Amino acid sequence: MESARRLTVAAFAGLVALGLAWELWLAPLRPGGSMLALKVLPLLLALPAIARGRVRAYQWWSMAILAYLAEGLVRATSDGGASALLAGGEIALSCLAFGAILAFVRAARAAASGTQATPPR
Repeated sequence: MESARRLTVAAFAGLVALGLAWELWLAPLRPGGSMLALKVLPLLLALPAIARGRVRAYQWWSMAILAYLAEGLVRATSDGGASALLAGGEIALSCLAFGAILAFVRAARAAASGTQATPPR
């Protein structure tokens, strides 16, 4: 459970860093940066609850992280050059976060019920 929490926090921090670098310096929509950098604000607001291991935050973000995956998929297929490569990074980090979130919630539910999580067959 601890490793899933750490992996989720790392993926969130990576998405924040990638989103800011992407929209402000590396490949902004407009020269000098774009307001699209504000897309990392929800991640920043959720990070303290995620870092503390609040199960309810993980449950909410199991769905919300899919918005970042969708943005990455759209921009990877519609943008070109550096933006498409950065979108690939967003896709990878979103998938990593999603998997880690699911692992954390599953382990937390198993710990709450007193059973050990078993891998799917």
